Amino acid sequence: MKVIVDTNVLVSGIFFSGPPYEILSAWRYKRLQIVVSSAIVDEYQRVGKELGERFQKIDIEPFMELLMIEGQLVNAPFLLGSVCEDPDDEKFIECAIASQTKTIISGDKHLLKLSGYKGIEIIKPRLFVEKYLKN
Repeated sequence: MKVIVDTNVLVSGIFFSGPPYEILSAWRYKRLQIVVSSAIVDEYQRVGKELGERFQKIDIEPFMELLMIEGQLVNAPFLLGSVCEDPDDEKFIECAIASQTKTIISGDKHLLKLSGYKGIEIIKPRLFVEKYLKN
């Protein structure tokens, strides 16, 4: 199953436990394919670096290296017109459309409002784990 993981879910999975960690673990064991665009990778790195300065015992670089090897990187053109209340969230929709990925995992209220747009399910981490990983 191909998925796009919102930055907050990714960071929570790296730095903490719970459903985001379970999602990253499923990816590590090849139960999921994480799809990214260069804009998403840039945001992951920026936010990871900021948090890495606050949590110095956690190094995000090995994860980012693995993501660049094992993740599916796609070229995601900009959308014609805005669909998100928060323009920073457009990159996830763009990536989903470009890669024909039907699932975005996010806790972001702006993204969650768009669930169903172009057939894309936008789902909270806990619900994703219950619906797709517990079976």
